Amino acid sequence: MIAAFGLSVLLSGCRIGNTKVVWEKAATGTGKYVFQINGRTCDVRQALLYLCNYRNLYGSAYGIDLWEYDYGADSLEQYVKDITIQELSRVLSMDLLADEYYGSLTDAEIAFMDIRESDVVKAYEEYALAKKLYISLTEGIEEEVSDDEARVIRIQQIYVTDKELADAVKEKLGNGDDFAAVASTYNSASEIETVVARDDLPQEVENIAFNLENGEVSEMVKTDDGYYFIKCLSKLEEQLTEDNKENIRQKRRIALFDDEYQAFVEKAAYHLNDSLWDEISLEDTEEIETDSFFAVYAKYFAR
Repeated sequence: MIAAFGLSVLLSGCRIGNTKVVWEKAATGTGKYVFQINGRTCDVRQALLYLCNYRNLYGSAYGIDLWEYDYGADSLEQYVKDITIQELSRVLSMDLLADEYYGSLTDAEIAFMDIRESDVVKAYEEYALAKKLYISLTEGIEEEVSDDEARVIRIQQIYVTDKELADAVKEKLGNGDDFAAVASTYNSASEIETVVARDDLPQEVENIAFNLENGEVSEMVKTDDGYYFIKCLSKLEEQLTEDNKENIRQKRRIALFDDEYQAFVEKAAYHLNDSLWDEISLEDTEEIETDSFFAVYAKYFAR
């Protein structure tokens, strides 16, 4: 998390990216800067530039001058000043991120990318905006995930593609042979014992597997690509189930974002400069070792 920086407390909940910032009181004699982040200052003139524009952007709605109204404790002025500080903090933070990342690059890497620090600033700003858009578009997902929807079970499986082999497995299991022993001989799946969540198995198999009791063995289950036999070792892996709830939420976020994204894609015009892109090669790049662009961002802006 970005450290607390010099400044009297202006905001009760300022965020830079997804990080909540607590402003500390500035030392006396700090001159005409409005705030400071890791020694980098925001001059009052820059703040006034933003403030004047935000004053007019947020000061009217539907032709109504909102500054004419008394909002009591909910000051419109304070709101606009808060927005100003938050946006300036974001911009200055992008500069600082660019400083940190650009300073980590070697001469060879700078030459290969033909990049300036201002290019890195722009890259961070665009990446931050993309992340902000993603979070904004996915805020409406349903966070509640039931235990059954997220349930992870532990099973042993036997999978074969041939009906003759499936019949042989069925006969041996019917005679009481040990499931694992039969699996070691016949199973064509990559694993005999595994954990599975919903949608990990063909639907016909899932319907059977998730209704087995501990120790219970299924009948032969036919699918389009073969035959399955399932033994339930544990019908609820509690910790894995809890972990899977966040996976499901993330899938919901991606699905919601994809809906919005695809609507944009269908209307957008695209052109790839093939000749330029084809000229770019990653051969002879042994000296190019940089991999911290996203790590530097995550260090300060992790959700």
